[in-house]
Amino acid sequence: MIQIDAESIWQDVQAIRARAPLVHNITNYVVMNSTANALLAIGASPVMAHAEEEVGEMVSLASALVINIGTLSASWVRAMHVAMRHASQRGIPVVLDPVGAGATSYRTQTVHELIASTAPQIIRGNASEIAALVSSQTSTKGVDSTLASRSALDAAWALSRSCDSVVSISGDVDYVVWREQQAAIHNGHPMMSRVTGLGCTATALCGAFAAVNPSPFMAAAHAMAVLGIAGEIAAERAEGPGSLQMHLIDALYNLNLQQIAQRLKTGG
Repeated sequence: MIQIDAESIWQDVQAIRARAPLVHNITNYVVMNSTANALLAIGASPVMAHAEEEVGEMVSLASALVINIGTLSASWVRAMHVAMRHASQRGIPVVLDPVGAGATSYRTQTVHELIASTAPQIIRGNASEIAALVSSQTSTKGVDSTLASRSALDAAWALSRSCDSVVSISGDVDYVVWREQQAAIHNGHPMMSRVTGLGCTATALCGAFAAVNPSPFMAAAHAMAVLGIAGEIAAERAEGPGSLQMHLIDALYNLNLQQIAQRLKTGG
């Protein structure tokens, strides 16, 4: 079990704020505004560009590429392939969110084809999505998980080995696995599951951290810890899911080393 420490997370946060890395997102209609605001709050610079005609040029300007299949269409899938290929050729880290994998054969097949074409550095999903990419017997409830995160650990390891990608499972405990390394992050709050798109926000933050940290494993672990800590801070100030979303953006913007050190819960 790899221990994640507050100082290393804080170094990445400072690097994001200092460099304002451009994070290119091909993401879904539901979360565009939320993920863009989260990236801006942590200090990154988001761009949402989906047209097949420009994604290759756009990703060449970026420091990370985030692919999210939440609202699929054939033209967007083609654009995803083009962007991922250009990112790989330029050594730009790719983060993939297999939203709703297992819900329909089209979603699951699309993810498999994207991974086969260009293996991402990081794959982040909930337990059902990760399990569905390994076993056809697993299904999801729309885009929501029907499994606890720990139950998908074996699937995460299998997926990680098959494509040599970091795999992050979000849930009551967030797990990150890659090449015999495993981290468990126990931060977060139950109310976060009542706000749409926070899983997608985690994926976007993985892109921001991958833009400044050369280790995709540490980038994913740091991103998950930061979102969990920000979620805890937000939940203490919120009256419900609506205000939690607002306070979460503020928490990301104001996050400091003391908060990370006091709240970080890892291991086990």
